[in-house]
Amino acid sequence: MTRTGKHYLFVSDFDQTLSFNDSGLVLSKMIGVEGFEERVRGLADIHLVQQGGELAYLLLHDPQFRCVRREHLAAVGKQIRLKENIDLLSNILRDLNGNEFSFHVVSAAPEEVIQSALEGMVQPDHIHGTRFRYTESGEIESIIQLPAGYGKVTVVDELRAQMKIGHDSIVYVGDGSSDVHVMLHVNRLDGLTIAVSENKYLTPIASRTILSEDASSVLVPMLEDLFGWTAAQIRAFFQSHGLTLQEWDKIRTDSITLSRPPAAPQATVN
Repeated sequence: MTRTGKHYLFVSDFDQTLSFNDSGLVLSKMIGVEGFEERVRGLADIHLVQQGGELAYLLLHDPQFRCVRREHLAAVGKQIRLKENIDLLSNILRDLNGNEFSFHVVSAAPEEVIQSALEGMVQPDHIHGTRFRYTESGEIESIIQLPAGYGKVTVVDELRAQMKIGHDSIVYVGDGSSDVHVMLHVNRLDGLTIAVSENKYLTPIASRTILSEDASSVLVPMLEDLFGWTAAQIRAFFQSHGLTLQEWDKIRTDSITLSRPPAAPQATVN
């Protein structure tokens, strides 16, 4: 295998991309606040905040969430159910086919939650979540950074500029509507975008869609699309890391809705 020594930027969302849970839902259950999903839908309906930024808004403005302190956010991270083999993915990305991938997480989830959940897997300064300013008593005072919607584009562009890499050296992985802006941006730069859900707004945009409970599954489209590996090579690669590519179904789904046009009104004859 050719060792090119190219440097890539690998960026992943967190909630329901590297995890199975929404951070806000886990937090609301921990502090005994009901109706979190209804509150989020309400904010989405009136477009008050960018999609993905609802939890940050609630933490700052909802009276029932004002009790939350930094230690609560860190505790939530330990309760998040993560996808399998994130640590393996992180290790492999350091040298994949002779190339180095810098693994960064860009998410609207609070930084304390992500850092706590991914402790020992992703270095803290590679985690870019919602960052709060706290009062002396530990109460959330204001928002310093909120990487939601187009905010993710800004973070990705800053990382690419710091790393001094080409436009086509970006891989972005996400799951929901809040990833639409950044995926469109990465596509425009000829990077690789991978959706890990069947979100109806995301899958038509993403270069590839991968459905799996294993975080390392995103390596499949990377090995295929970036390096042109065959299925046999990819299976052997996973076996060399102690994993068996047991099921690999390539599915194309066409979503079609048909309807009849309304009948034209008949002319009235006097």
